Amino acid sequence: MKTIDKIYVNGAFVTPHGTELFHLINPSTNQLISQVTLGDEEDTRLAIASAKAAFKQFSKTTKAERITYLQRLHEAVSKRESELVAIMVEEYGGTLQFSKMSVSNAINSFTQTIETLQNFDFEKTVGNSRVRLEPLGVAGIITPWNSSNSFVCSKLATAIAAGCTAVIKPSEMSAMQTQVLVECLHEAGLPAGVFNVVNGRGDVVGAEITRHRDIAKVSFTGSTLVGKAIARSAVDTMKRVTLELGGKSPNILLDDADFEKAIPLAVMAAYMNSGQACVAGTRLLVPENRLEEVNAMVKAVVEKVKVGNPQQEDTTVGPLVSKKQYDRVQQYIKLGQEEGAQLLIGGEGQPEGLEAGNFVKPTVFTGVNNQMRIAREEIFGPVLSILTYKTEEEAIEIANDTDYGLQAYVSSSDTERAQRVAAQISAGRVLINGLFHDPLAPFGGFKQSGVGREFGVYGLEAYLEPKTVLI
Repeated sequence: MKTIDKIYVNGAFVTPHGTELFHLINPSTNQLISQVTLGDEEDTRLAIASAKAAFKQFSKTTKAERITYLQRLHEAVSKRESELVAIMVEEYGGTLQFSKMSVSNAINSFTQTIETLQNFDFEKTVGNSRVRLEPLGVAGIITPWNSSNSFVCSKLATAIAAGCTAVIKPSEMSAMQTQVLVECLHEAGLPAGVFNVVNGRGDVVGAEITRHRDIAKVSFTGSTLVGKAIARSAVDTMKRVTLELGGKSPNILLDDADFEKAIPLAVMAAYMNSGQACVAGTRLLVPENRLEEVNAMVKAVVEKVKVGNPQQEDTTVGPLVSKKQYDRVQQYIKLGQEEGAQLLIGGEGQPEGLEAGNFVKPTVFTGVNNQMRIAREEIFGPVLSILTYKTEEEAIEIANDTDYGLQAYVSSSDTERAQRVAAQISAGRVLINGLFHDPLAPFGGFKQSGVGREFGVYGLEAYLEPKTVLI
C-alpha cells in the first residue's frame, strides 16, 4: 500500500502539520490502495504565506519569462503521460479512453495557454487613458475528483500566464494522481512559492483558502452547493471568484436530425466519464411523435455500451468514484421509478459479475416530464432521461426550464436552424451536431451553473485587475 505523507510548500515536499489520514479506495474493487496525510489550516496558511512572498517578484515577470515557465511545465508533465493515465484509471476508475483524453487535456493546457498569452496585451489605450491589466495576487485553486489533474493544470497555467501565484487544494480523493503531477511540476523548476499544493478536506483547507485575506481570487470547480458556500465566504474579503458548477444539460434532437447519428452521440453525451461530468447531456428532448422510434434506438445503443474494467480500451462506463456516489445514483434510479417514469433499460443494482466495484447499470428513463426530480437534479452517474416536445418553441422552453445553464446540445440537418435554436438556449456552451471542446473559447455557466469563465482570453482576464492611468 502506498503512503502519501507530504504536501508541497515553497518549492519543496514537506511534512504537513495535519495528521488526519484519508484512505484511497480503488473503485473497481473497493480495496484500499493508499492513504494520504491531510493538511490542516496551519499548512494552508504556510502555503498562502509562501505564495504571497513569491508574488512580489513573480508578478513582475515578463510575458516571455512566463511563456518559458509554461513550456517547461508542459515538457515535465508530458514525460509522465502514461503514468498519469494509469494512476487515474486505478485511483479514480476513469475509463482508459477518458483518462487518456483527460491527461492529454492537462498536458495541452500549458501550450494552449502559451498561445493565448502570446497574443495578449497587458496594456492598451482606452479613450484618453492607459489601461494596465495587473495580476490579482495569490489565487486559491480548488478542484474536484472527476478530472483532477486536468483542472489543476488548466487553472495553474492561467494563473501563471497572468503573473499570479497559487495555492492549490485538489480533491483528497485524487491524492495519488496529485502526487505524480506535483512531482512533474516540481521538476519544471519554477521559483519557490509560485505554486503550492495542500491535500486536505474542503471544510478545512478549502475553507481557509476561501476566507484568508491574502487570497485575492478563488477558482473553483465542483458542486453548486459548495460553490454557493465559497461565494458567501469570499465576499467578506471581496475576493474575485470563478465558479464552474453543476449542470443538467439538455440535448435537443430536432425533427430533421439524422437520428441514426444523433442517438449514439446522445448516449455518449450522457455517459461520458461514466456520467460523472457536469456537462453530461442527461436530458434528451425528442419530438413527441417519434418517441417510440427514439426509445427503440436508444435502447439498442445502450445495450451495446460496455460496462466494466476501466483498464480495457473498449470500456465505455467504468465504476463510480466511491460507494457514496454509487449509493446516491441508486437512490435516483429508485426515485425515477417512484415518480412514474418508465424504466427503458438498466435499473437498480450492479451489472452481473461486477458486484465488487461501484458499477452502475447504464440506465435510461422515458416518459419523463421536466418537473420530475430525475429531470431537474444533477445525478452524476450514467442515467439518461428522455422527454418529449410538440414544437420547436416548446423544446427550447423545456431546455431552459432548469436552474442550470452550463452546456447544451442541438442536432439538426439544417445548421442554420440549429444555430437559431442554440441562440435561444440559456447555457454557457451549445454544441451542434457533435461532441467538441475548444480550449481557447470561454467555458462557464449561466444561472446556477456558475460565475465567470475559464480558458482563453476570457479565462486569463479573470486573473487580472484593470488599472486606469490618466495623464
